Amino acid sequence: MELKRVVVTGIGAVSPLGNTAEETWKNVVAGKSGAAPITHFDASNFKTTFACEVKDFNVGDFIDRKEARKMDPYCQYAMAAATMAVDNSKLDLEQTDLNRVGVVLGVGIGGMHTFEEEVGYYATHEDQGPRFSPFFVPKMIADIAAGHISMKYGFHGPNYITASACASSTNAIADAFNLIRLGKAEVMVTGGAEAAIYPAGVGGFTAMHALSTRNDEPEKASRPFSASRDGFIMAEGSAVLILEELEHAKARGAHIYAEVAGCGMSADAHHITASHPEGLGAKLVMSNALEDAEMKPEDIDYINVHGTSTPVGDISEVKAIKDVFGEHAYKLNISSTKSMTGHLLGAAGAIEAMFSVLSVENDIVPPTINHEEGDEDPEIDYKLNFTFNKAQQRTVRAALSNTFGFGGHNACAIFKKYK
Repeated sequence: MELKRVVVTGIGAVSPLGNTAEETWKNVVAGKSGAAPITHFDASNFKTTFACEVKDFNVGDFIDRKEARKMDPYCQYAMAAATMAVDNSKLDLEQTDLNRVGVVLGVGIGGMHTFEEEVGYYATHEDQGPRFSPFFVPKMIADIAAGHISMKYGFHGPNYITASACASSTNAIADAFNLIRLGKAEVMVTGGAEAAIYPAGVGGFTAMHALSTRNDEPEKASRPFSASRDGFIMAEGSAVLILEELEHAKARGAHIYAEVAGCGMSADAHHITASHPEGLGAKLVMSNALEDAEMKPEDIDYINVHGTSTPVGDISEVKAIKDVFGEHAYKLNISSTKSMTGHLLGAAGAIEAMFSVLSVENDIVPPTINHEEGDEDPEIDYKLNFTFNKAQQRTVRAALSNTFGFGGHNACAIFKKYK
């Protein structure tokens, strides 16, 4: 069976750096940080008081406000990003077989805000018996965003979510890619969404000592590959890509951003939260993606790394890159856009895939911000080009995007110039 080729024909995003893909891309290339004090709740008693929140988001621009009240914030972000991606793709729904259009999203946590609200209300009204909203479950469950997108447009193709912690939306992209190249669908709406900047989310990650506590300088807190890094910044939002079978896209004259070359998956099989110290799972997932894409290490020009700004994770990822790419590692551009967006958890792979796609299209690599002279970690090889502090113009023939999740889940995707 000959596999079909798959291309990216639409993008949409709601992020800490902007409420469109265009604004988000402009700000990530400019090296702006989305970090600021938390506004979703009073975090003054928490060890970490800042995050990368979505700002000035108007849900009414995308969803009827009555319907929006039935959706958790993560779902609202997903609906907005999907709406923008479908619009951006210029897909003519009247001329498209909607039975061949599906939705696969990655969601790591789901409706945390809804869960907190409902359980909190019950706890303060327990004497009145169980008083829960009839929308509690359909607002909370992680799969509902994919369902809402299909209902808005009448997409009858494959519809589900993937949940693999911070690798969730890269796994979703991989599934969407495979559904198209195997002929199970012609168009897939894919990406991820997350909204967990609420007491339980921040408190839970704080208890694990996973978050930065640089409360006096939030915008400088995420500093991947620097010696003074002390944890990641929680973030929220959504990014959505429209993947399309190549001949289907060509037949309707679609704009093609990039081609999906291949995807890889692996497991660390090591620890519930920590990455393997030698990067064995990361090494395997990148090798698997290259094999799937039928590409050599020398074919890659840019790696959008997982790069969370955690003490162990950054080191293990660098080790894996050097093992997989050998001498070519020193010719790559490497950058962690989490230094600006923060960590979108289940949506991280989606927004970083979007950045990888736009790097391929525009031949520019976003920076890793917040690195200061003298802040070098002796365990990190600074002969590698981490694209510190300023975006770099270069030909990007292909970009690889890494995501690694709690539980040892690893996934990556490769995007290349369409020829």
